[in-house]
Amino acid sequence: MRLHRLDITAFGPFGSTQSVDFGDLSAAGLFLLHGPTGAGKTSVLDAVCYALYGSVPGARQSGQGTTLRSDHAAPATRTQVTLDLTVAGRRLEITRQPPWERPKKRGTGTTTDKAQTWLREREAASGTWKDLSRSHQEIGEEITQLLGMSREQFCQVVLLPQGDFARFLRADAEARGRLLGRLFDTRRFADVEKRLAEQRRAAESRVRDGDADLLADAHRMQQAAGDTMELPELAPGDPGLAEAVLAAAAVARSTARERLTAAHCRLATAESALTVADRTLEDTRERDRLQRRFAEARERAARLQERSGAHREARTRMERARKAETVAPALELRDSADAEHRRAAGAEQRARALLPASLADAGPAGLAAAARRAAEELGGLESARRAERRLTELLAERADLDRRERADEEVREDAEAWLADWEQTRAGIQARIESAQQAATRAGELAVRRDPARQRLDAARTRDRLAEDTGTAAEQARAARERALAAQQHWLDLKERRLNGIAAELAAGLTDGEPCAVCGATDHPAPARKVDGHVDRETEERALADYRRADERRAEDERRLGVVREALAAASAEAGDAATEQLARAVEELEREYARARDAASVLHSAQEQLRRAEHEHEARTAAQREAAVRAASRVGRRERLDQEHRTLAEELTRARGDAPSVAARAEQLEQGVARLTEAADAARAAEEAAQRLKAADARLADAAFRAGFDTPQAAADALLDDAGHRELQRRLDAWQHEEAAVRAVLAEPETAAAAQLPPADLAAAQRAAEDAARRVREAASARDAAARRCAELDRLSARAAAAVRRLGPLREEYDRVARMAGLTAGTSADNERRMRLESYVLAARLEQVAAAATARLHRMSSGRYTLVHSDDRTGRGRSGLGLHVVDAWTGRERDTATLSGGETFFASLALALGLADVVTDEAGGVRLDTLFIDEGFGSLDDQTLDEVLDVLDSLRERDRSVGIVSHVADLRRRIHAQLEVVKGRTGSVLRQRGIR
Repeated sequence: MRLHRLDITAFGPFGSTQSVDFGDLSAAGLFLLHGPTGAGKTSVLDAVCYALYGSVPGARQSGQGTTLRSDHAAPATRTQVTLDLTVAGRRLEITRQPPWERPKKRGTGTTTDKAQTWLREREAASGTWKDLSRSHQEIGEEITQLLGMSREQFCQVVLLPQGDFARFLRADAEARGRLLGRLFDTRRFADVEKRLAEQRRAAESRVRDGDADLLADAHRMQQAAGDTMELPELAPGDPGLAEAVLAAAAVARSTARERLTAAHCRLATAESALTVADRTLEDTRERDRLQRRFAEARERAARLQERSGAHREARTRMERARKAETVAPALELRDSADAEHRRAAGAEQRARALLPASLADAGPAGLAAAARRAAEELGGLESARRAERRLTELLAERADLDRRERADEEVREDAEAWLADWEQTRAGIQARIESAQQAATRAGELAVRRDPARQRLDAARTRDRLAEDTGTAAEQARAARERALAAQQHWLDLKERRLNGIAAELAAGLTDGEPCAVCGATDHPAPARKVDGHVDRETEERALADYRRADERRAEDERRLGVVREALAAASAEAGDAATEQLARAVEELEREYARARDAASVLHSAQEQLRRAEHEHEARTAAQREAAVRAASRVGRRERLDQEHRTLAEELTRARGDAPSVAARAEQLEQGVARLTEAADAARAAEEAAQRLKAADARLADAAFRAGFDTPQAAADALLDDAGHRELQRRLDAWQHEEAAVRAVLAEPETAAAAQLPPADLAAAQRAAEDAARRVREAASARDAAARRCAELDRLSARAAAAVRRLGPLREEYDRVARMAGLTAGTSADNERRMRLESYVLAARLEQVAAAATARLHRMSSGRYTLVHSDDRTGRGRSGLGLHVVDAWTGRERDTATLSGGETFFASLALALGLADVVTDEAGGVRLDTLFIDEGFGSLDDQTLDEVLDVLDSLRERDRSVGIVSHVADLRRRIHAQLEVVKGRTGSVLRQRGIR
């Protein structure tokens, strides 16, 4: 498998489209992927894995449908990854788009687009791309089949994670087994172990269930028989279990039948006594009910007598209200007439206030006559209005003629002045164009030299600034370390002082009579006292917080120092050895020449545009001069006609408007007068009519009140009741009558009166007697039912126990056979001396191959010192089969891989990863892996070991492989020329590629 090109859009930290040319990077054999922390180095590897398998490595695959999208991407840009690669001799292109929540094309809100995948193949003959599939499942199966590896194997073999292999190097047998099992797919052997274990558990479960069922039936029989059945101490598998259970069951059944006969006799006696007690209780209840009914009726009669006066008053109030209802229509009519009269009088007063003083006291007829006279005068002004509007139009037309004449005169004068200088103006503009064209040619030549010079000067200035910042950052880091150490020592001193005085803190919380938290005593004769300078919890926690802040500042300063040193090395490589002042003078001179040329060339476009506009204006002014002369000649006759019509209309308007400033003003005065006079006349007539209606309503009201029996209309109004009051009063009268009738009916009942003459009924005694009789019946019936159930249950359980005994024999034989096989494959049987599981036995052979392949590279990386060997020895009580040791050639001894140093662990795990990649590749059917990635770890190596490790990686080219190293180590940037840099920024990360071509 060889990678050619990767295109990333809106993926991870990359907000825009970024491309990686792996063909250019792989030409050197080794290439470096570097960048600051969080820039997105791992996201490049994630994009490769996502393009192949539709998911990213490790724990990052959870929730990837939404988290793969870049937060820096534009809302309308969709996340997409495209990978161009060659695998199994076929040139393929895979494009994947995860689910996307995009803005709706119509309206507001968002909608979700489904994930999409494309697979294309390049035809060797024509060089064109052919679509193969758009199905996620088909593409996933095709890629997995061509690579011969699952996603986990690919991430472990192609994207070599050094941290994982360092843990694998030091892990125990079980951890190694989990990783090797995923890579070599030994699930079929694990399935055999699992299947045998399941069969063993199933057989054991069936045997135990059979014994448990038999014992459960025995205990159920014992529970059903009560104290008549005794069982010995029995357990599953004990001999004689069946015989003991069956014998005890026979004795219990015989005793249960005898108890059932006695229970039948006791139940018959109790039922006879219950019949007599129930009859007595029913008679007592009826006498008690009649006596209580007579007493309640006497009490209700007494309460009615107390309320008789209020009842008579309510009845009188109801009679007056019914009489007043005949007067209600007259009252409503009078109130309506009064309200209408007040409204009409107010309207008349408001209308008369707007009239002249001479008409304020006129009657309705006089006001109407005045309104008619004003309307006749208003009609005579219509002709004068039309004349006034026409005069206004004439004045506007005359002013328009004058304005147009002045405008044409200005056009003619301006055109003549401009055309007089035309030839001189055109010659000047043409000269400016020729000069600007020459300057533009010079500016283009200078621009080619300008950008490289400025970039080198910027790098030199950055170099000088970073040289100063390096010293400052180093001093800050040293001071931060000292402050952190001082803060730590201060915190430890305070902590020690607090621990020395902790007894005083505990003593402060003691209370007499309460137990001590330390010793539990309730007496505290001599509690400790705080001494001067005592340190409490708050002081210690403040010191700890100060130390943590100082330590965080130290870490930040050391990180900043590393960043400054890396930036200084990069700036020095780009600026070279030239002095900054020399570069600045050269750039300044170049900038001056470029600025002069650019300024001179900047007028080219404006001059060309100015010439075009001048030629267009020459044509326009010549035409405007001719058109103005023609329009002036046509306006002479029209001006004379307008003057004659204006004089005629002015004479007519002088006669029509009188003393008003205009005809419209005179018409407005007359219109307002007509409206006010008409309104006043109508209001006066309405007021007179309302007064007549009010007088008639007063007369009808007085007559209706007298006929109803009221002295005055107000008395009738006071006697009226609203609907709610009438209903409430009627309800009270009806309730009194109903209650009176009910009391008389109860007191007249003969059986109730007879029961009242008898002694009070003792209901509680009769109830207790009946309850006692019923309880004795229930107890007897329960005893009879329990005895019957006991007999039936003992018969059923005895039959089931006999059947269970017959089934147990074959099940126990099957369990013994399966248990022996399961223990052997699981490594728990005594026959398996090394306690090695079947899957571990298979993986041990693979681990031997991995150790041999890793040793070939480890021997070279360690200068012949170390060799990796597989061990199947047991450690303590653990299992054997997947041990891994290192042989030190300097001492000749074999020791555990956990004793290697940090750098030794790195190159040992690197050799192990490369060896595992070879073995897994062979296991996968010999698929060629032409591109590998190694993630971090090189910072733990010294220079000599780093050279040896790089030589080993460089030797991978013998198998036509290219290796990508992901690292922060600055020295690798000088050693490896092919580089892919990830640069992060506020708007997202970008990729910068440098190859060897």
